[in-house]
Amino acid sequence: MDSKNRLVIAIAITCLIVVAMFASFGRSLFLVNIPSVSLAQLDSSAQGQNNTTDQSGDDQLWQVDVTPETVQSIVASLARPESYYRELTVETLWDGGSHSTSVQFWQDQSWSHTRQILPSGAVRHDLTGSDTTYYWYEGSEHYRSFPADQYSADLTQHIPTYEDVLELDPDTITQTGYERRDVWPCVYLQVQVSDTVVERYWISTDTGLLVSAEREQSGQLVYRMTAYTQVQTPCPATASFALPDGTQLHTVQS
Repeated sequence: MDSKNRLVIAIAITCLIVVAMFASFGRSLFLVNIPSVSLAQLDSSAQGQNNTTDQSGDDQLWQVDVTPETVQSIVASLARPESYYRELTVETLWDGGSHSTSVQFWQDQSWSHTRQILPSGAVRHDLTGSDTTYYWYEGSEHYRSFPADQYSADLTQHIPTYEDVLELDPDTITQTGYERRDVWPCVYLQVQVSDTVVERYWISTDTGLLVSAEREQSGQLVYRMTAYTQVQTPCPATASFALPDGTQLHTVQS
């Protein structure tokens, strides 16, 4: 075989090696910067579809489009921290006026403590366990209680229990997407509750917590909740889960 033929064969082999290397590694190189949301594998009783995800075994994931058909699966894949502290503001609005409530919220396992400064200036505390909520006003040692359920901690904060969207008819979900709310990347959805009522939710993809919510009635905004401050995880060890008479109902484990 002359030198010219050997050169041609060598070039052909080199080209084949380059093509093979590109096929093996090029795809991963182009996927590195794709933003992503990883959906949990839902069992047959869970809502929505399993839209996954893993491309290479190295946590390179396709971004899941948020649509009325997929948003419930995405929300189901998010989970609130079991132990955290944060602050939020709740506004009630009407023609010609509004008022706001500042809320501090501590959660640790099955216990929560809500401290809210009411528009009147009074400060209310709600301490909620698995089956009882205790409440009192700051400066008093007297408290009252009432039965609690899975929604009580949200009710004490005046926020909607946004996981209820998992039970919605997808036909009522009219808008969806990824949106940034202040510094928080969120899953967004809008729900047509009735002919006159629209609700909107922004749920953090980082923490699984509700970052913002709005309620609109007959085209007018009547409710808005925002929680843009940093979330402390776990709940600070200094958090109090004690009644005003000093009875300690729960202690945060350091």
